[in-house]
Amino acid sequence: MSRDAIVLLGVNHKKTPLAVREKLALSAGYEEPLRALGQLNLIREYYLLSTCNRVEVLFTCQHVEQAQQLVMATLFGSSITGDELARYVYRYENIEAVEHLFLVAASLDSMIVGEAQILGQLKEAYRHAARMKTTGFVLNKLLHKSFSVAKRVRTETRIGAHAVSISYAAVELARKIFGELAGKKVMLVGAGEMAELAAEHLVGQGVEEVVVANRTLQRAVNLARCYNGRAVSLEELVCQLLHVDIIISSTGSPDLILTKADVRSVMRERRNRPLFFIDIAVPRDLDPAINTLDNVYLYDVDDLMHVVEMNKTERDKEAIKAQRIIAEEKLKFDKWLTNIESTPTIVQLRSTIEQHIRYEVEKTMGRMEDMDASTQQSLEKMIGAITGKVLYPPLHFLKSESHRSNLPERIKTVRELFLLDRQNNDDQEMS
Repeated sequence: MSRDAIVLLGVNHKKTPLAVREKLALSAGYEEPLRALGQLNLIREYYLLSTCNRVEVLFTCQHVEQAQQLVMATLFGSSITGDELARYVYRYENIEAVEHLFLVAASLDSMIVGEAQILGQLKEAYRHAARMKTTGFVLNKLLHKSFSVAKRVRTETRIGAHAVSISYAAVELARKIFGELAGKKVMLVGAGEMAELAAEHLVGQGVEEVVVANRTLQRAVNLARCYNGRAVSLEELVCQLLHVDIIISSTGSPDLILTKADVRSVMRERRNRPLFFIDIAVPRDLDPAINTLDNVYLYDVDDLMHVVEMNKTERDKEAIKAQRIIAEEKLKFDKWLTNIESTPTIVQLRSTIEQHIRYEVEKTMGRMEDMDASTQQSLEKMIGAITGKVLYPPLHFLKSESHRSNLPERIKTVRELFLLDRQNNDDQEMS
């Protein structure tokens, strides 16, 4: 019997509209769909991944076409039509499935190339599969390899080093101005989503304190609790500039909330310690003239987008290096797959040859248990040496990559020559 095929079916943000992806998302978790796949006799090992941008199923089987139809009907059939299945579900088999999984793990197939979240999602999905014992020898090896490929890409390239979101671009600029952010204090003005994300990134970089200023004080209090910070009213904004280093503003005010004159007065009292403003509001919260003051740095949404676009270009360059790593790892895994196809034959061949050599030695010399230790050790060495010499030609034949016949044909030839598939393969047949 031939080796099981590796098959990957899925939908993602590149090929499938959001309206369709929403129907296919595993909103109830992994347990129920994994249990449903377990009822399918045509598949052997299986694994599921569901994120905001993709749903994928990876499995092994003997009969690819029939298994694909069953799996799609089980997972997707009740959610979308047959026409939609044919149009949106992509299918990869064997080494193409391996390559796709490596690309996903290394975040080269993500909406934002280089994002780190996908690897954690892969590992979380694998924990569910492992707990329910739905993966086996092949998929365990493949999934662990995908994790190590992703780690190698992160280690050997700078694909994750460049900010490609507005919020993280703000943090990157802050680090350029201050160097280390440990010990710095940040103030959120307003409660916009991007400002919150930037604050999360800053806290991750070790800022000392988060202050929240908002028109509604209760909202400021609630948000400050998220960062173990403190809340102030919007009327305290100018005086608070004395105590913070980074200000992220995202109010819905139609007018400027800080002018150049406001900041100039504060800078005298700050003795010109640097002050970094990030204005994410549209329309702008902060007077553009603030940027003309010494030791004051102001960036708005357009500035941040410029940083993001430059960094996307840098990530695309790093992605080329990552593609090379994946190509290398794909070849290695393909070789492993090839080897496991011939492994049962090699193990059986070695065992058969050694048994017959041992039989002939014992028939001539008597039972080895009756010999002294030195003679027994010498005969064991001899049996091993003869086994190795007899094995060398068929093993070389199996492993030769330059041979005209393919591996399944070579395996068949060896099995026929050495009578490995005969029911009554006794000593006389080999002698």
